[in-house]
Amino acid sequence: MSEREATLESIAPVIRPEELEALLVRRPEVRLLDVRTAGEYETLHIRGAYNVPLDTLGEHAAEIRAHVDEPVVLVCQSGGRARKAEEALKTAGMPNLHVLDGGMSGWVAAGKAVQRGRERWTLERQVRLVAGALVAVGGALAVVANPLYGLIPTLVGGGLVTAALTDTCAMGMVLAKLPYNRPATCDVEAMVRALRSGAAPSRAGRGVGVQPGPAAPAC
Repeated sequence: MSEREATLESIAPVIRPEELEALLVRRPEVRLLDVRTAGEYETLHIRGAYNVPLDTLGEHAAEIRAHVDEPVVLVCQSGGRARKAEEALKTAGMPNLHVLDGGMSGWVAAGKAVQRGRERWTLERQVRLVAGALVAVGGALAVVANPLYGLIPTLVGGGLVTAALTDTCAMGMVLAKLPYNRPATCDVEAMVRALRSGAAPSRAGRGVGVQPGPAAPAC
């Protein structure tokens, strides 16, 4: 494909794993922006993806908009956070945004290559654990101690309903700030600089079209 043809190529707003895999071969300038927590990224990510967690993306949106003209494919665990990131970047005036269908879960299910590191739980799994524990403990205390403890599972259930209706998760945002989800090796500022310049986001890029230069610490 010629440079002109690549420029004119239309990329779907939501792109399937097999389409993205082929796209990265044809269009090595396409940027992958992983908006999961630094811990999730450290555990598992697509080679060459840049990591700017969703809870820090807003403060960097204008900077990214000003310096990144290439198409950007947003990646999260299952798609929800990527759509939130898309909204934030669109608000900053950034065009040419795309979302990986199914996120990393879909990518892995499709058998696509990944880079693995230290094993950590995904944010969604952490939310299920905390919510389930609160419901179980609240229910047990309501039976053996005081019926008022029944308010705990009621509040948790209401929070989950609200999260589903609004596509937001307050518990997830709180958990994302825990040290467990923020490895000491993470440097978001360096990652944003690498995203701007096209430098490899880690010690190894996609292996195609990665510009030479210092690698950003993996987040």
